[in-house]
Amino acid sequence: MKTATGGSAQHALDDYVARHTEAEPDYLYRLWRATNIRTIHGRMASGHLQGRLLKMLVRMVRPRRVLEIGTFSGYSAIAMAEGLEEGAHLYTYEINDEMEDFTRPWIEGSAVADKIEFIIGDALTEAPKLGITFDMAFIDGDKRTYCDCYEMVMGILRPGGFIVADNTLWDGHVVDEAYDKDRQTRGVEDFNDLVASDQRVEQVMLPLRDGLTLIRKK
Repeated sequence: MKTATGGSAQHALDDYVARHTEAEPDYLYRLWRATNIRTIHGRMASGHLQGRLLKMLVRMVRPRRVLEIGTFSGYSAIAMAEGLEEGAHLYTYEINDEMEDFTRPWIEGSAVADKIEFIIGDALTEAPKLGITFDMAFIDGDKRTYCDCYEMVMGILRPGGFIVADNTLWDGHVVDEAYDKDRQTRGVEDFNDLVASDQRVEQVMLPLRDGLTLIRKK
């Protein structure tokens, strides 16, 4: 029997992982498809594997209040809300008001709509005004503001709470010395360095998708 090599090997592994992971709900698959067809940056949606991981993390942490920075099309918000217990709630902020007409119907049409508060606005300034102490946060907004968002979240996250940060490998640009670093890339690099040196937290970076960093506030 031949052994797959190169790109075909990675594709085979990706398929294997997907087959041995909880199936993607039909509603989220349709949302993923619509996101890729109707939006410019469709690949920003979490997708099957990351979505199931986010749900699992919520199941494990059992948060009562979750903050998401960067709703985009609503995929990750719905995936996390699937894992919430009765009475728990997720607040998700999207700064780009042009996404509202696409995203709001998908969130409101989901089976977990009653667990999600979808807010158009800047989480950096608006989330602290809620007066809520959060148990978990998912940072997936503007990479240029990752450090600022991290410090904001640390101020409203309970001790022992968790932060999940997306895109922390940034298409590999964080290790590409030949790449002309733009503000987004520098924002991710600065964030990674900040978290790695922050004595207030424990952290592990996972090479899942575009990089996912799990952070626990001590």
